[in-house]
Amino acid sequence: MPSPVEESSMINADIENDVTSSHRNLVETEAVEETTGWIKSRTVLGIMGFLGFANVYAMRVNLSVAIVAMVNSTTPLPSNDSLDVCPPSPPSNSSIPPRPGDFNWTAEQQSIILGSFFYGYVLTQIPGGRIAELFGGKLVYGVGVLLTAIFTILSPIAAFVDFKFFIVVRVLEGLGEGVTYPAMHAMLARWIPPTERSKFAAYVYAGSNIGTVISLPISGWLCTLDYAGGWPLCFYLFGGLGVLWFIVWMFLVYDTPQKHPRICPKEIEFITQSIGAQEEDQGLSIPWCKFLTCLPLWAILIAQCGQSWLFYTQLTELPTYMNNILHFDIVSNARLSALPYLTAWVAGILISIFADWLLVKGWISRLNSMKLWNTVASFVPALGLLGIAGAGCDRVAVMVLLSVTSAFGGATYAGNQMNHIDLSPQFAGTMYGITNAASNICGFMAPYVIGLIISDTQQTLGQWREVFYLAAAIDLGANLFYLFFASTEEQDWSRADDDDLTVSAPVESLMFPES
Repeated sequence: MPSPVEESSMINADIENDVTSSHRNLVETEAVEETTGWIKSRTVLGIMGFLGFANVYAMRVNLSVAIVAMVNSTTPLPSNDSLDVCPPSPPSNSSIPPRPGDFNWTAEQQSIILGSFFYGYVLTQIPGGRIAELFGGKLVYGVGVLLTAIFTILSPIAAFVDFKFFIVVRVLEGLGEGVTYPAMHAMLARWIPPTERSKFAAYVYAGSNIGTVISLPISGWLCTLDYAGGWPLCFYLFGGLGVLWFIVWMFLVYDTPQKHPRICPKEIEFITQSIGAQEEDQGLSIPWCKFLTCLPLWAILIAQCGQSWLFYTQLTELPTYMNNILHFDIVSNARLSALPYLTAWVAGILISIFADWLLVKGWISRLNSMKLWNTVASFVPALGLLGIAGAGCDRVAVMVLLSVTSAFGGATYAGNQMNHIDLSPQFAGTMYGITNAASNICGFMAPYVIGLIISDTQQTLGQWREVFYLAAAIDLGANLFYLFFASTEEQDWSRADDDDLTVSAPVESLMFPES
């Protein structure tokens, strides 16, 4: 009969063998899966998710350019004797002469319009995430994009009917789009292995950047056309593409790997071994009180709020700044406004691949990786805004600063974006809905505050410096909170009991040991 010491050694050896065997089987399954000639089903999910976010962001941001053409601006050009105002740029052969717009909206009204989308957007974040967790994200995500497309198509009609009606339609558009991010987060928790999450999130969520890159210049060009008034075409085109995307999405994508009728069996095996069984926990009640007292969740929320304030300052107000301060024509304005999102898209993918590579090599813990890249995503773009504030009327310097520093904003995909899944795979959609709802309050708060700072009669460099200083300060302060309180440990309230907790923990803890 073995002694207690020998028995303990035997048990430990068995555990080590089980873990080693589990890891070896996972690696072997991954190797077999990688040799299959099929297009992986999760790759199809990634492509369609990417196109979906490209669509919704194209429908969201086209108003930022279109509003320049929609408004009949009567503001006189600034005189050269003012030291705080940029002189008008000399006309060139390629300059597009401005046309009188259809609406006499004040700067405050324009800020309300630009922010109205987010009143609806924040309301459906939490319900969208929870419904996707309980019933699957396919229909939630798809219908969200479809509703956004329908109300985008109705936007020009609403604008001509009444200012208030236009705001209502923009709010309804936000209600539709609000479910998309949390629904996709819930799907990624069920589809994507931990070692692929950073780069996969970069591929999918970077659709928002490429949608912006495509939408801004095309919208600028459409606004110069005489057909149908020009600017309404921005809404008709991207709304129509959203409807077409919905049809394809419903045919190609499924809620979980187990429900997919055409998936390779090896891919199901690889995903299941990587993530673990999750189906049995769908009925868990939401631990709202635990959410409120979870500092790591607050860290994600505050970090996203800081980054969103800076992001929406650029997204909604940059075309106005470039039109009223730097005096770009609408086509050049739209094309140059898209540059920061192009660089953020490319850099976001490259940084996420590099971040996952460092994790696989074991050279950095998952927690330190998220803190590092979140700091990069906050610190460098904030410095860029401070640089723009100091660049004044140097248009080349402003565009270089925006394009180069905004590229590092793409590091957020390797930062806080996937942190929810670490804290609780079961409630990832709901938690993302909470943090995304809070952060997108900045979507209407930032334009509103900027509308209070900026003058209706004559906008000055001093006023815009205040805007840029405020955005940089909020972003940097929020990142500090994340550095102090972020975590990648699965929370004790994440699963029903300890037995459930052990289902998916070994593989991920093996791959990503905490520092």
